[in-house]
Amino acid sequence: MLVRNPDKPEWGLGQVQSNINGKITVNFENMGKMTLESAKIALLQQFDV
Repeated sequence: MLVRNPDKPEWGLGQVQSNINGKITVNFENMGKMTLESAKIALLQQFDV
């Protein structure tokens, strides 16, 4: 799934690697691999690239 972080648009497009127990690991094009808590952030799904 492709996503964007609305609070950090400079991170660019991200690809979800895993979602385990509310911890989402995303590989962002401009930030690299980040682990985020789903309870604290609402990632936006990206449908068009």
